[in-house]
Amino acid sequence: MPLLLRDIPLDISADEGTLSFEVARILGVETFRIRDLKVVRRSIDARKKSRIRRIFTVEFSTDNESGLLRKSTCERLEEVPATPEIVTPRVTTRRRVLIVGMGPAGLFAAKSLVESGAQVTLVDRGRPVEQRVKDVEHFWALGAFNAVSNVQFGEGGAGTFSDGKLTTRLNHPRRRAVLESLVAFGAPEEILAEARPHVGSDRLRKVVIRFREYLISKGADILFETCLTGLDIHQGRITGGVFDENLLIACDALILAPGHSARDTYRMLDRNGVQLEPKGFAIGVRVEHPSRLINRIQYGKFANLLPAADYALRYNDESGRGVYSFCMCPGGEVINAASERDGLVVNGMSRMSRSGEYSNSALVVSVRSEDWGGTKLGGMHFQQQWERKAFSLAGGNFMAPAQNLMSFCGLGSGPVASSCRPGVVETELREVLPDFVYHGLTRALPHFDKKMSGFVTREAVLVGVETRTSSPLRITRDESGASVSHAGLFPAGEGAGYAGGIMSAAFDGLRAADQVVQFVLKKELS
Repeated sequence: MPLLLRDIPLDISADEGTLSFEVARILGVETFRIRDLKVVRRSIDARKKSRIRRIFTVEFSTDNESGLLRKSTCERLEEVPATPEIVTPRVTTRRRVLIVGMGPAGLFAAKSLVESGAQVTLVDRGRPVEQRVKDVEHFWALGAFNAVSNVQFGEGGAGTFSDGKLTTRLNHPRRRAVLESLVAFGAPEEILAEARPHVGSDRLRKVVIRFREYLISKGADILFETCLTGLDIHQGRITGGVFDENLLIACDALILAPGHSARDTYRMLDRNGVQLEPKGFAIGVRVEHPSRLINRIQYGKFANLLPAADYALRYNDESGRGVYSFCMCPGGEVINAASERDGLVVNGMSRMSRSGEYSNSALVVSVRSEDWGGTKLGGMHFQQQWERKAFSLAGGNFMAPAQNLMSFCGLGSGPVASSCRPGVVETELREVLPDFVYHGLTRALPHFDKKMSGFVTREAVLVGVETRTSSPLRITRDESGASVSHAGLFPAGEGAGYAGGIMSAAFDGLRAADQVVQFVLKKELS
């Protein structure tokens, strides 16, 4: 019966190897009695800048563990919780499952299904990650846009060009299993213990390749550059997908995990009568500071001793809208994430080391369905409206509109330098933002500066526009996980409106796989 001790503080200068001594001291036992110690969680407590500490949770063994647990007065000591056993039923016949989209939801759904015995065909409109990276780098270098292979479309999904964050607010029973799968495919083992784990864009690409190789070894069929353009429907039930207008792939169930930028897919679903509903999202800009400045604000005198700092900011605007930071990328870069020829959208990305010169984050304002009239596809059109304005105002050549933060706030001026490629054009960002977003940001920024003194500075630049914070609609599904309008269609992940990041999308993909298995088993029994 291993034991677990939570919230063990160590000074920044202390060696992690002293944890056994600290556990023994807290519990009042001899150090030699603490055996097999393993760190299961580590974080940084930076609330007091004068004394920043690292906080650990550890598992360990000792003699007479039940006796120690019974006698100890330490409320942070407990028995290691049992890991819930999750058993997915096996498909007894070779039922074919079609999965559209190779982001986290699609990949984890495919993994679960091939392991359950289903015959899986996994399809993505984009290219394999090796070619996709080359295409994106070519775009960032020369502005040569590729509609098939870009930051949004291709193997690995949009998260392939991100910070690779693996944080989630969900206390999901499969959290550990998802992280262990990522480690098995090449992610660093540290993610199993970090309170705020990340993989980084560079390492995540290697994970995706090994994920694909595993799926192929298990018998999955994978098709790239193959776009879903229609549905084969028989008596209200999905019996296949139509690709590139003329390729029909029959299936017993279809998991649709398209990502939040597959606008042509949303239109196709609407034409086919699939029930959709509008969903709120957020719009704003990317703010970019020198990394050394953010590190100093967050860590003070300890800035050089700790990893690149992150932050989270929130302000409840007088309008009732939330204004907040989103997808913060320490030591990263602002990226041009365009997926349409006449629109421009930005995002953030970090590599595993987070050692870049700049740190950036989205600063966004919540958007409500009434802002576009509440129509099903209206949120998508609202996003496009501002992306096209940004594209046009900056010259129509995929340069991004940018403005010094002081100038945006009406407090002066400063340089406009950014990591965003192929480059930026100095622009009045007010012209590429809805009025309520502009005013929300200008009201929130003084409050952010009070929370993080020095945040509002001439060293900071804003780059626009950030519109793809989440899907602008939801593909409505019932308790069985299936579309409420079309049996056999299982919407999943961020693009379906049910997730917001790598981990939650992976969980939703696993959920979809479980529900598909139950669906095809019922078909076998009927």
